Amino acid sequence: MNRDYLQEALTKFNNTNGVNWYGWKKVDSDGNKIPNADRMTYANIKVIKEGATIPSEADVNAKIQEIKDADTATTNKKASGKAKLKELGLDNAEIKALIGI
Repeated sequence: MNRDYLQEALTKFNNTNGVNWYGWKKVDSDGNKIPNADRMTYANIKVIKEGATIPSEADVNAKIQEIKDADTATTNKKASGKAKLKELGLDNAEIKALIGI
């Protein structure tokens, strides 16, 4: 399953105590229905919670990159830790039993 980085990033804006502040437009400015496959984009964000504001696209993109960078750092730390355990003499089965990777 692919992560939806856009929605994950959007949840980090407008502190609304876990309630979504955004939704997706269903029709464009000309009244044409937006196909479901095309709805979940920055251009189609709409505010559904009073008092919330749409962050700039640059801010959303920066938050997406921050999330991806954190994922990469976690992956790298896991690989580094596994390598260090191997250097100590543990085999793959022992490492998996200890930490599940």
